[in-house]
Amino acid sequence: MPVDQYSDPFEEQLSAALREAGGNFDSPAALAAAGRARGDRMRLRRRTAVAGGAASLALVGVGGALLVPWGGKPAPLPSSVAASGSSSAKPVYSPDDMIRTLQQLLPEGKFSRTDARGTGGELPPLAVGVFDDGKGKGSISVGLARIPADAGEINPSTAVMPCPDEEETHLDSCKTELLPDRSAITVYQGYEYPDHRDNLKSWGADLVTPAGHHVSVIEWNAAAEKGKPTTRPEPPLTAGELKTLAAASEWRRIADAIPGEEKKPVSPSGSSARPTEMAGWLILRKLALLLPKDLDRVKNGSQETGYGYFVVDDGKGASLVQVNVQPNMSDVAGSLYGSGAETLADGTRVSVKQGPGEKGGAGVVMWTVDTLRKDGLRVVVSAFNTAEQDQAATRAKPALTIEQLRAVALSPRWTATED
Repeated sequence: MPVDQYSDPFEEQLSAALREAGGNFDSPAALAAAGRARGDRMRLRRRTAVAGGAASLALVGVGGALLVPWGGKPAPLPSSVAASGSSSAKPVYSPDDMIRTLQQLLPEGKFSRTDARGTGGELPPLAVGVFDDGKGKGSISVGLARIPADAGEINPSTAVMPCPDEEETHLDSCKTELLPDRSAITVYQGYEYPDHRDNLKSWGADLVTPAGHHVSVIEWNAAAEKGKPTTRPEPPLTAGELKTLAAASEWRRIADAIPGEEKKPVSPSGSSARPTEMAGWLILRKLALLLPKDLDRVKNGSQETGYGYFVVDDGKGASLVQVNVQPNMSDVAGSLYGSGAETLADGTRVSVKQGPGEKGGAGVVMWTVDTLRKDGLRVVVSAFNTAEQDQAATRAKPALTIEQLRAVALSPRWTATED
């Protein structure tokens, strides 16, 4: 999104592609899986944002066995092959293929389809359904994506959803493991709402492979993630079964068929020929590390690329903190940074603005630190005295000071290749 618009992601993402299934969530901690979905198209955006939305990145590198899916049934043959006339064309898996694969990998029980997408459209594959093992209905969803790497393999340990520090989590459990094939998987058990209302539980597993396959499984102890009463004490699958389902090779085969995820061209110097926008989930990961530790992370979300946000609370009310990250912005520096902008010793331009919000909320103020590095990377951090820009202010000032916003925007983490 153009950073100057400071758009509210809840509005913009209603019509945005549900890329890598990650978006908005009322999480039990900063990484909780269950999200505040705005319409069916938002529901499955949560997963990649979850991958980046932790309060910290305390990955636990312990050994773990790669479990074999129930029954060992292979993924269905793709419904069709992309009509390119080339033998190298990627197969196309239909929504029905996604549903059949999920159904085959689940334990014995009754399964009914709720929603699905295949690999043939603009949005990433997913399968959502209601599963009943005889002990009550629970909703289960699986989302697939590919995490692009500029060159070579990615590091699953830095790409998988991290567990938060113990003192910052409200999850019942969370564990990240490194599998024998060097994939990383996080299995967590938590709640849909921070206050545990309705006893609606949200459990999940997030897996990333060295080749960039991203598999995210989420389940609830109700027939839907929101709006339905709980039907059982806990979601249907145990932590071990979640791990098995996420690690099934069938998902990787389907993820390989996602179009448009080929590796970026690499220049002779070893870097990408053209810098690309930073993924939203990665922005959230970096921002999570940079926020003051004494803030309670209430909610977070992101767009596919370039934008992420947290709603934080320091005990004085909720405050929205958002970050825009844009590469290749040097050519518009003159129009973005006027005579009042500061130029640091390394050439970084810094502009500070304090004024009213731009979404019409009564009494809302917006504090912004806008930075541009010499390589053209623009990082803009803004904080508000409300959780929603179009709603009335809930506190006198944003939760972060200008000095803290400046520290976030100028952090070297935004240019680091790893967190």
